Amino acid sequence: MPIPGVRGTDHIGFTVPDLDEAEAFLVGVLGAVRVYTLGAKQSDDDWMQRQIGVHPRTVIREIRFYRLENGSNLEVFQYDAADGQAPQPRNSDIGGHHLAFYVEDMDAAVAYLRAQDVEVMGDPVASAGASAGQRWVYFRAPWGMQFELVSFPDGKAYEIDTALQDTPGTALWHPARPAE
Repeated sequence: MPIPGVRGTDHIGFTVPDLDEAEAFLVGVLGAVRVYTLGAKQSDDDWMQRQIGVHPRTVIREIRFYRLENGSNLEVFQYDAADGQAPQPRNSDIGGHHLAFYVEDMDAAVAYLRAQDVEVMGDPVASAGASAGQRWVYFRAPWGMQFELVSFPDGKAYEIDTALQDTPGTALWHPARPAE
């Protein structure tokens, strides 16, 4: 059974070393819109550790919320960590991650990123198996966080061949398809 009343992903939160640099990238390159900002948060007791899992004397310097077209919102933090900060994890590390954006035209999107001097990691890859029909490529934000572009304008193989589906009749979310 799911969490009672769950409807979907509201936002994806991540921490950056410099909010102004992140905003220049998120707004200026990716096209996000800043929606609102929350100011500093700190506590003299163990609230930060109990509620967020960080050192109790850590300070949230600022939180900014962004919207990027359709999909989840972005909640972007800048912390002053009382016990220091770990380096950006790789995808292969526990807690490693990336954030993927769907694009209609992969080649145009990659050309745009390269023209903006964004580090595009290799060239678009054509997926196989259940994801056949999809192309993808990773790219990095100025602070090293990995993002991905994906595109499958004609769908993926699993949508046509139900033998490729782990849960028959269930499709992944797609921005061009209404919610079911």
